[in-house]
Amino acid sequence: MPRTTDGDGTPVPQRLLAAATRLFAEQGYDRTSVQEIVEAAGVTKGALYHYFGSKDDLLHEVYARVLRVQQERLDVLANADEPIEKRLRAAAADVVVTTIENLDDAMIFFRSMHHLSPEKNKQVRAERRKYHERFRALVEEGQEAGVFSKATPADLVVDYHFGSVHHLSTWYRPDGPMGPQEVADHLADLLLRALRPESAS
Repeated sequence: MPRTTDGDGTPVPQRLLAAATRLFAEQGYDRTSVQEIVEAAGVTKGALYHYFGSKDDLLHEVYARVLRVQQERLDVLANADEPIEKRLRAAAADVVVTTIENLDDAMIFFRSMHHLSPEKNKQVRAERRKYHERFRALVEEGQEAGVFSKATPADLVVDYHFGSVHHLSTWYRPDGPMGPQEVADHLADLLLRALRPESAS
């Protein structure tokens, strides 16, 4: 049975994920070997296959761990006892911040998703769809309440926002002029302006 932690107490799965994330980001998923990952993590191939089964599983987990955090946070924000505008704005900003905080993971995933097995690809799409549907429900709630305009379909509003989120990995730089929260505030405000009823413009 492989050890669950290494000398400094870091769990082996976390070591493997950290090594894989760095290597996938630096040289690409397809150009990274299992041997390079285990050497960078300081573990054996047996340990990798015990926890992940394959390099494909590692790629899936790189993205899935971020999506799990985002789903949990969205559920909390969506269920908060706040007006719908505040809940949607908070959710819209949160997905930007959490994506920027995990930019390597996002970049790796959108660059390498086509390498996933059909089964894993289907699983990820289902997980992403669940998140998008929860987000869309907030838009629809506001539209039904008359707080948001119905001029643009909720699906398109959601696609518009997440298009911006998915594009972050191509331009955002940690040493750039704006921090994560500032970018998040701007994009959340853009979304809310797009939903503002004509009479409120």
